[in-house]
Amino acid sequence: MKIWKNIGMASMALIATAAVVCMFPAGAHAYLTAKANHDHISVDFFYHGSTVSVRGEADQGADLIVKIASPEGHQALKEKGKVGGVMWMNVGDLKIENVPNLYIVESTKKFDEIVSAPELKDNVIGYPALKDHASMTPASTDADKTKWFDEFVKFKEANKLYSSEAGRVAAVNNGNGRQSYYVLCQWPYQAPPGNYTVTVYAVKDGKVVEKAEDKVVVEQVGVVKRLAEMAKNNAAAYGVISIMAAIGAGFGVGIIFGKGGGAH
Repeated sequence: MKIWKNIGMASMALIATAAVVCMFPAGAHAYLTAKANHDHISVDFFYHGSTVSVRGEADQGADLIVKIASPEGHQALKEKGKVGGVMWMNVGDLKIENVPNLYIVESTKKFDEIVSAPELKDNVIGYPALKDHASMTPASTDADKTKWFDEFVKFKEANKLYSSEAGRVAAVNNGNGRQSYYVLCQWPYQAPPGNYTVTVYAVKDGKVVEKAEDKVVVEQVGVVKRLAEMAKNNAAAYGVISIMAAIGAGFGVGIIFGKGGGAH
């Protein structure tokens, strides 16, 4: 009985080993790592943006793309136009689905030089891929979608929430079959509190061969957090405090100008 038991255990071990070999084919290497430095950003009264660096190691010879994005969701813009040829007013709404509020992409080289178009689309890398991934209303034609998406990107870039640049990811060979990479990204103060995903893609021969992820958490702290909670849970008390703060600021300005002798 012991002999059969041992044989059975050995067979199970062989099966498990074979399964692992199938999951990781011969020649496959898991070299890619990703670490976001300053991965927990605190928003207080003195907060005015920050920086996030991403570093790690990859298989030597691979090109790299770093993407930082918030969860996909709904975005809305107001279209302005002249009414009666005189007054500028809101004349329509643009609704965009399946797009992140923050989208930062950096790479070692231009996207179209290192990755095939299908790979860009599958991994939603770059503005064209993001446009194809998004759904827009109203946008009855491809030309309309392109026009309004371009305007949407301009708006996001103006608010420092979207960025797409090539050549900013620096990579240095380590001499041991690996390379180290690094990129420093400006973190906009306009990015709201929440969880953000850092995805690093290793690319060879036009294909994404490996991915690695890390997280960046933006969180309100201290008085800012308490005021935000009050605004959400006790709007009346928050309104009273806001009015008192405005009155106090008004008195302060009056005192300053009063000391200056006032206007002449």
